[in-house]
Order: sequence, then C-alpha cells, then structure tokens
Amino acid sequence: MKSFKLVGLALSASFVLSTAAFADDLTIAVAGPITGGESAFGRQMKNGAEMAVDQINPSGGVLGKKLALDVEDDACDPKQARSVAEKIANAKIPFVAGHFCSSSSIPASEAYADGGVLQITPASTNPLFTDRKLWNVARVCGRDDQQGLVAAQYITKNFKGKNIAILNDKTTYGKGLADETKKALNKAGIIEKMYESYNKGDKDFNAIVSRLKRDNIELVYVGGYHQEAGLILRQMRDQGLKTVLMSGDALADKEYASITGAAGAGTLFTFGPDPRKKPTAAAIVDKFRAKNIDPEGYTLYTYAAIQVWTQAAAKAGTTDPKKVMDAVKAGSWDTVIGKLEYDAKGDIKQLDYVIYKWDDKGGYAEVNPKGS
Repeated sequence: MKSFKLVGLALSASFVLSTAAFADDLTIAVAGPITGGESAFGRQMKNGAEMAVDQINPSGGVLGKKLALDVEDDACDPKQARSVAEKIANAKIPFVAGHFCSSSSIPASEAYADGGVLQITPASTNPLFTDRKLWNVARVCGRDDQQGLVAAQYITKNFKGKNIAILNDKTTYGKGLADETKKALNKAGIIEKMYESYNKGDKDFNAIVSRLKRDNIELVYVGGYHQEAGLILRQMRDQGLKTVLMSGDALADKEYASITGAAGAGTLFTFGPDPRKKPTAAAIVDKFRAKNIDPEGYTLYTYAAIQVWTQAAAKAGTTDPKKVMDAVKAGSWDTVIGKLEYDAKGDIKQLDYVIYKWDDKGGYAEVNPKGS
C-alpha cells in the first residue's frame, strides 16, 4: 500500500502527519485505486483533489487553516479499503473524498462511521452506499438504479426486438449495475437472451464471445470495468462479431480506447453530462489543461466533493464531521459540476445520466438525446 502527503506540492512520504505537515495544517484525505486495474480512475481522483487543495489554500484555506492532502491507495480491494479507512480514522482526519469502487466505499464507510470521518464519494454508484442510512456518507455522483434506467431506456428505444445479452463481473459495482439495467429492461418488456458473469481480472473471454455469436447477440450490456469490457470488445471483433457493447460510467477513461484501439468505435456508456463542458468548470478546466491534464471522468467530481465539504465546514464554523454533515444535507453548494443539494440519505437531488459513444480516434461524445 502506498501513502502520500501533499502540502502545496505533492511530496512522497509515509503516513506520519507530525513530520509531513505543519502543525496548523488541516489534513483531509482522498482514497482510491492509485495502483491496480482501476488506477486510471485513481489518477483522476488524485488530480482532482490536488487541484482543489491548490485552489483553496491561496484563498485562505478552511476556517483559517491551510489544507494538507493525504492520498491513500485502496487498489479497489475491499480489505485494503477497510485498512485505509481505519488508518484515516485513527489519524483523526475529519473528511475523505473516496472511494472509487463501490466494493471499497461500502466497507470503508463503516470504519469511517465508527471513527468519526465524513465520507463523500465522487464515484461509487451502488445504491447500498447510502441506503444503509449511515450518518457520515454522501456522494456527488448518481446511483446505479438511475444509471441502469437511462441505459435501459436507450436500449428499449434503439434495440427493441434485437437479441440482447447482459454480462457482469460479480463485483458490487458491476453486478449491481447489470442487475439494475436488467430490472429496468424487464419492466419495459425486454427479456435478455443471455445473462452471464465473469471474474474481474479475467483476460480470456472467448467462451463468452462464442455464446454471444451462437445466440446472434446484437447488443451486449457489460456491468463491469473498462479493462475487461475492452478485452470483451476486442475478442468479439476477433471472432467477427459486430455486436454493440454498452456499459456504465467505468468506461469514462481514455484507457478504454488504448485497450480497444479503433475497434472500440461505437461503444456506448452512461455517465453524467460532461463536467468539462459546464460553465461552472471552465476556469478550473483551463488550469488543468495548463498542466497538460485532461480532467476527464471523475477528476472534477473529486474536486466537487472537496468543494462541498469545504463550503459546509465554513457554513458550520467547524470541521466536526457530524455538524458538517448536517450542514451538507441542509445546504446548497456551488461546485465545478454545478449546484448540488442533498436528500436525507446523502444522495444528490440533481439526477442527470446521459449516453456517450466512443469514436475511432480514442474520444467520446454525448449521443444526441433525440436520436441514436
């Protein structure tokens, strides 16, 4: 496990607050997959958190204290996430932006609740994260029951009468998203011809692809992460299948295109309206690009999570996690991804998933909402 300390600049250090930060600094944390298969998203989160701290400190920090950032690596592993959460709680850090994988956020949230840490995830979409009604959890993204519904609506409109398959990687996120999409499709009268699972980390999908070919599948919905989805796509094309692949927000990183190459063109996925194009993000996007960083995916969501906490702490006049959470749920917060308000569980009231399509140049764009 790797641990980093940021005080103005990113400095590699062990998790020893007394030597890595000034006594008057206020340490917050970001936790996600800095290493492992989902490290592309960990980099997004780290970039977003570092930029937020860089922008907040010159403006006076929080309650008169400058922020120091601790970056923790959970590798999207539930046990490692729990260990990270216990470390953060033991260090009396009041707030963490994290985690990425729902399978990490959910067990970590319990340790944070016990240890008095407020947790806002930029990316974990499984409904269970907030449905348990813990006092300390919130998110700046949507939920899989919303994301699955949007996917199902698109499939119903554009693939009605076609042969459809649903795959999942057995993870909290992947299976949860696949099941929510299946539920919405079935409610709309569409019954999938094939429902199958695989293991996260698998690389050989030829057996599944052969079944897709046998059943003449025209669209395959993949509940899982970008690495396996990219390999499924490639292996479909290797076997001559023109089947459309559709997935969720875990495809919102250019690493997907590096796996598929031009063959990934036409891949569909759900994600929020591109935060990089929102007027509220324009100035910060320019700052990222000045550093040759593309703030794609969950970069700006992580920035927004820190903004929500910062503003709520200022409003509450304290960093006491329970008082800050009360402020979070009672207030309205201006962020780079827009104005956010919360319900009693910690879910945002603003719901806005859309459909994206990858092109053959390694980019993606929102699909015209009036057409396919």
